[in-house]
Amino acid sequence: MSDDTRPAPGDTGADDGGPGPEEGPRFRLGYVPGATPGKWARTWRERVPEVHLELVQVQAADVPSALRDVEVDAAIGRLPVDKDVFHAIRLYDELPVVVVSRDHLLAATEDDERVTVDDLADDVLWVPRDDVLFGPVDGGGVDRPGRRPEAYDDGTGTLVETEPGTTEEAVAWAAAGSGVVVVPMSLARLHHRKDVVTRVVEGVPDAPVGLVWRRDGLAVDVAELVEEMVGIVRGRTANSSRGRGGHAAGAEADVKGAAKSRASSSGRQGGTAKGGSAKGGSGRGSAGASGRSSRGRGRPGGTGQGRRRKR
Repeated sequence: MSDDTRPAPGDTGADDGGPGPEEGPRFRLGYVPGATPGKWARTWRERVPEVHLELVQVQAADVPSALRDVEVDAAIGRLPVDKDVFHAIRLYDELPVVVVSRDHLLAATEDDERVTVDDLADDVLWVPRDDVLFGPVDGGGVDRPGRRPEAYDDGTGTLVETEPGTTEEAVAWAAAGSGVVVVPMSLARLHHRKDVVTRVVEGVPDAPVGLVWRRDGLAVDVAELVEEMVGIVRGRTANSSRGRGGHAAGAEADVKGAAKSRASSSGRQGGTAKGGSAKGGSGRGSAGASGRSSRGRGRPGGTGQGRRRKR
């Protein structure tokens, strides 16, 4: 899936508007580094202006605890999650990219040229502690391209594997030419530097992102707001949304629909439409029993009293 389905880079929607937390109800939406909830925040501001949307950045690994501890009501987080504890809606998949120094051989390739894991076979792969792509080396994680860094003696006779603490630090190490980093495209953009280049990597799974919230323990009003956010991220219109905004708009639409239906029914009870015949059911613009427009043709089996074309 192409990364152009993602929200615009850097658009976090931090200026989300609405009443402040001290002025009324609020809904706290967590989002992981690289996620860009801006377009959804703007829709929320338009659709639920009476509820302040508070955007809270949460580290990817901390999303489950933030939801359990009610630090956020829902979160745009990395998938998968524990389905026994959380609901999740998949929003989009991010392409994995490799970050290399400008002196690296891959930097000579075209910007839109893709590389494979085989192209990284001779490179040291730096995997930071906040990695969101590969998972543990031993324990069902995704196969890692490249070479593992050489371990060093920590002075006690114990070999320790070199490991950057953060993605930002790993990108800095790659910029120095000591190895490469593979991350979702949004994180490469977030930590972009002038002394590195990025290329899409084939052979590494995409990185899915989704809306996540708790299965149990939500207050009724919070659950209603979560449903509103679900409608927004799924692209429902205000009329079709099941949340607060949708209920109000839907009720208005129902009233208008009922009035229109009564007016239509009243016209039918009059017996004829414009220029039509009650007996034959034929009239310009009226629908016959067959469900087709009967313009001048008459209903099947009727008298056919419409205008006839002169031969």
